[in-house]
Amino acid sequence: MANKRRTAESAGRKTKNTGRYSKRTSTNRLGTFFLTLQALISVLFMIVVMLLGMIPLNYLAMIAMVLVFLWCIAFTSQAARKKRGTAGKVYSILLTCVLLLGSYYIAETNNMIARITGGNIRVDKMAVAVRIDDSAETIEDAMDYNFGVQFQQGGDNIQTAVTNLQEELGTELTITECDSVQDQAAALTEGKVEAIIYNEAYTDLMNEAVPGFTDDTKIIYEMNIETALNLGGGSDDTLTKEPFTVYISGIDTYGEVSETSRSDVNIIAVVNPTTHQILLITTPRDTYVPLYGPDVRDEGSMDKLTHAGVYGIDTSMETLGELYETDINYYVRLNFTSLIDIVDILGGIDVDSEFEFTTGSESGHVMDVEEGMNHFNGEQALAFCRERHNLADGDNQRGKNQQAVITAVLKKVISPSMLLRATSLMNQVSKDVEMNVTQDQLNALIRNQLGSGAKWTIQSVALTGEDGRDRCYSASDQLLYVMYPDEDELDHIIELANIVEEGGTLPEGEQLN
Repeated sequence: MANKRRTAESAGRKTKNTGRYSKRTSTNRLGTFFLTLQALISVLFMIVVMLLGMIPLNYLAMIAMVLVFLWCIAFTSQAARKKRGTAGKVYSILLTCVLLLGSYYIAETNNMIARITGGNIRVDKMAVAVRIDDSAETIEDAMDYNFGVQFQQGGDNIQTAVTNLQEELGTELTITECDSVQDQAAALTEGKVEAIIYNEAYTDLMNEAVPGFTDDTKIIYEMNIETALNLGGGSDDTLTKEPFTVYISGIDTYGEVSETSRSDVNIIAVVNPTTHQILLITTPRDTYVPLYGPDVRDEGSMDKLTHAGVYGIDTSMETLGELYETDINYYVRLNFTSLIDIVDILGGIDVDSEFEFTTGSESGHVMDVEEGMNHFNGEQALAFCRERHNLADGDNQRGKNQQAVITAVLKKVISPSMLLRATSLMNQVSKDVEMNVTQDQLNALIRNQLGSGAKWTIQSVALTGEDGRDRCYSASDQLLYVMYPDEDELDHIIELANIVEEGGTLPEGEQLN
C-alpha cells in the first residue's frame, strides 16, 4: 500500500510539473511573439521615417538607438520572468501600438506634403452665363443661343472652352466676338447676346464695368481648363545651397486655392540658405506696373498688379520679376481666409504692429490693436491683415501688416515646439496652400534646418508710391485707382534684394524703408 501511495504521489508531482512546464513554455512563446512583433514594427517605423526624407542622419541614428534600447528593455523585463514577464509583455504591446500609430501619422505627413508640393498646374474655371430671367438652366437648353466671347484676354483658354463645348454638344456654336470682358458683360446684360463664355477670374472686372453683373446673371455651365506651368527647376538640394526667390500670393476669397484669380497679397521672399537671411518685399495690389506673361497679348502694357493674377500666377511672377530685376522660380499660393485655422493650430502668433488702431467691421472682426507686440488668434490675425480703412497709409500699411503676420507665422513654424503640432498643421496646410517647390526640395530644406538648428533673420520692406487714376490693360475703358511706384524706393529695394542674393548682410534693428 505504501509503495502504491508513493507511486501515486510521484505521478501527481510529475503531472503538476508537466503542467507548469507547459504553461511556462506557452508564456515564453507568447513573449517571443511580442518581442518579434515589436522588432518588426520598429523596423517598419524606421523605414517610414527614412522615406519621409526630412530627418538628418544624426537624428536617424539617434532614433535607431532609441528603438534598440526600447526593445532591450522589453527583452530584459520578460527574461527576468517576474510574474511570468507580464509587465514586459504589456510594455511590448503598448510600445508596438505606439510605433504603429507613429508610422501611420508619419506616412500621412508624407502624403500631405505631396499634396501641396509640385503644383506646376494652373486651373482656369470657365463659365457660361445667361441673364437671371432666362429660362435656360443647362448648357443643352442654350445650345442654339448667340454666345458672346472675347479673345483679347486669355484668348487660348476661351478658344479651348468654345471647342470643348462644341464637341460636347455636337454642334457649331453661334459666336459674337466682343472687344473685352467688360464688353461681354455689357452685351449680355443689354441683350445683345444671349449667353457669354468667360473665365470666372474676370468676374470682378465685369462687376466694376457693369454694376450688379453677378446679381443680374446666372451660371448654367462650368468647366476647368488645366495648363502646365514651366516654373521652378534645380536639383533636390538647390534650396539649401543657393539663394532663391519665392512669390507668396494670397487670395482674399473662399475659393479653391488652385484657381486663377486676382491676388490681393503679393509678397516676394528673397531667401539665402547659407547666410540664413530672408527679405520680405511687399508690393501693394494697386501698384501700376507693366505686365509680362504668356497670356498677356501686349506685353509691357500698364495695369494694376492685382490684375496680373487674372492671367495666371506665372504672369504675376514674371511681372514682379521684371519689376525687381530678379528671377522668381517658386511660388506659394494660399487662401488668406484659411489663415484663421492655421494660426489657431499654431496656438496663436505674436505680431509686432507699427501703429495702434481699431479694425473696422469690413475686416471681419472688430478689435483694438496695440502699437508693439500683440498676441492674435486666427480670427484676429485675419482682421489685422485685412484692415486698411482705419490706417493712415491705407493699402500700403496693410501690406506691411501682412508681412508682420507672415513673419510671425514663419518664426512659430520653425520653432522646435511645432513638432507636437506638425500633423495638425500639415493637414490644414494641405487644404489651403499650393506650391511648385518639389517634395524632395522641401524635404531637403526641412532636413537642413533640423540638422543645423540655424536662427534666421527675417526683415521686411514695402514698395511705396503716389495715388492716382489711370487706364489699365484689363479695363481700358475705365479710369481706375492705381499707385505709381516711387522709383527711388524701387531702386532701394532692388539693392537690398541683391545684398541678400549675393551673401551680404542687411542692417539689423533698422527700418529698411
